[in-house]
Amino acid sequence: MARDTDFGVGRQQWLDRLGNLRNVVRQEVIARQLARHVPDISGMTAMAGTQVPMPPPLQVLDVGAGQATQAIRLARLGHLVTALDPDPQMRDAAAAALALEEPGVLSRVEVRPGGLGTLDAAVGDAAYDLVLCHGVFMYLPAADPAVAELARHVAPGGLLSLVVRNAAGLALRPALRGRWSEVTALLDEVAAARAQGRDPVYTNELGVTARADDVATLNEVCRAAGLGPVAHHGVRIASDQVPVDAAARSPEDVEPLVEVEVRLGDVDPYRQVATLAHLVYRRTSEPN
Repeated sequence: MARDTDFGVGRQQWLDRLGNLRNVVRQEVIARQLARHVPDISGMTAMAGTQVPMPPPLQVLDVGAGQATQAIRLARLGHLVTALDPDPQMRDAAAAALALEEPGVLSRVEVRPGGLGTLDAAVGDAAYDLVLCHGVFMYLPAADPAVAELARHVAPGGLLSLVVRNAAGLALRPALRGRWSEVTALLDEVAAARAQGRDPVYTNELGVTARADDVATLNEVCRAAGLGPVAHHGVRIASDQVPVDAAARSPEDVEPLVEVEVRLGDVDPYRQVATLAHLVYRRTSEPN
């Protein structure tokens, strides 16, 4: 299976935009959605030595962790995270972000080289309570091999969290921006992909040719890998209209948009046409 290396073309632009409003909102929305499925045990250390049983921290694997935003958020909740990324510059960005955290959080995150195509080499046969793979599938030629590889490392009853480009929402952004020729081209591409039995492709804002996933098809791929659907959240609905280089100046810029995004991302028809789909699955059986 091809590794998630095509992202390298747009890597520096991605890093340069990390602090911009749209990316800050995106990461916060995903973190809040994920927190619904993950316990917060960070405040329970004070109970150590008492008769109150403490839940163990989740063992988390973040594949394609990038700058480690979600890995750090999960470590703040008290969990133990192995963050993998094949790109040394992204690992450096993760290390820089971790260096700003308090020692307890820092001690709960391990950053390692690795990614899709090399998971067995990176983590052996280890299985995790939670596996993340966010913003990676669009740079892969197909979802099926990636799902199969990830599923092998999800423990029984464990969760897989995917963030993918939503094929059903491909034409919405240019439509709302009045880019009519782009709308028709994308609609034609989606129709052609459906007729040819393949995934649609598009050019993203980093200038990289990428692939979109159909949520229903991805659900079936995950079921075949022993993963049952738990939740479907939409991401980047209203916030997709924010200029890509707009700065996040203050919490007052961020919070109202985050609240709107979270609420829109929970209900149809909005989540159906979100730019990104955040999908959560549970390991319920062995692969078919």
